[in-house]
Amino acid sequence: MKILTVEFVKSATKPSGYPQGTMPEVAFVGRSNVGKSSLINTLLRRKQLARTSNRPGRTQLINFFNVNNELLFVDLPGYGFAKVPEAVKREWGPMIEAYLKDRENLMLVVFILDIRREPSKDDLALKEWLDYYGRKTLFILTKSDKLSRSEIKNRRRYIQKILVLPDLPFEFSAKSGYGRENIWEEIRKLKKPE
Repeated sequence: MKILTVEFVKSATKPSGYPQGTMPEVAFVGRSNVGKSSLINTLLRRKQLARTSNRPGRTQLINFFNVNNELLFVDLPGYGFAKVPEAVKREWGPMIEAYLKDRENLMLVVFILDIRREPSKDDLALKEWLDYYGRKTLFILTKSDKLSRSEIKNRRRYIQKILVLPDLPFEFSAKSGYGRENIWEEIRKLKKPE
């Protein structure tokens, strides 16, 4: 997809703060420090649109980005980082759940996992929750440049089995951009909400 315009729309913590309108939305979810912001920046060919950090737990709000006035990318806070204050952790769960469960414009959830790591209890719980609510989900394995081709093949199959996925998850590298076009191909299939 040719990216002509991208702009930050707003941040929100609850439905009353979400952008109005009917543009389809693509939400990005995953553990803290899994590479959500790097994936968004690579997809949109921007360096620092979504802020990246070596410090897990950097994204603490739901951030909306307008892409070509055609769709919204939604960067959700990461989960599972132990050093985030307990009060913040308690707020994140309901904030993310309210968005994922009730947002009518949400057409696709991009579920991001680090290809080198074992899916966590939180990952498995979120996958089960998304299945229960019937959310269309695209699984992406980031940091694939850190493994050999044979290791990538084995990890993709293993994670497919653990998460009980009908298809192999996509591999992605923010460093090389590998996988970018495959992800855009899936996003292009989206239909606008009625």
